[in-house]
Amino acid sequence: MVLLERLIMNRLLRHTVALLATAAAGIALAQAPSTDGEITKLDRAAARVSIKHNGIKSLDMPPMTMAFRTRDPKVLDGMAVGDKVRFAAEKIDGTYTVTALVKAP
Repeated sequence: MVLLERLIMNRLLRHTVALLATAAAGIALAQAPSTDGEITKLDRAAARVSIKHNGIKSLDMPPMTMAFRTRDPKVLDGMAVGDKVRFAAEKIDGTYTVTALVKAP
């Protein structure tokens, strides 16, 4: 019985963490400048995503398709090539990095 309770608690904990990560991404996106785009490539192992995006004013970047590192690889969970997204990006340690990523409505 103890093993079953632990399995249930572990599963519940994982779902709670995933929900909190999604909520945090939404909050970060609401607070940061965001851009519309479309995912063209995903590399979960390397925590990278390629996005065809509109201009990013905060980075003085014109519209283009480019690969970004992700600050938190979990933002890629549930994402797929072709998904329309809204995202925020920053230049962190010289690397363009997605700091928030959500599917567009």
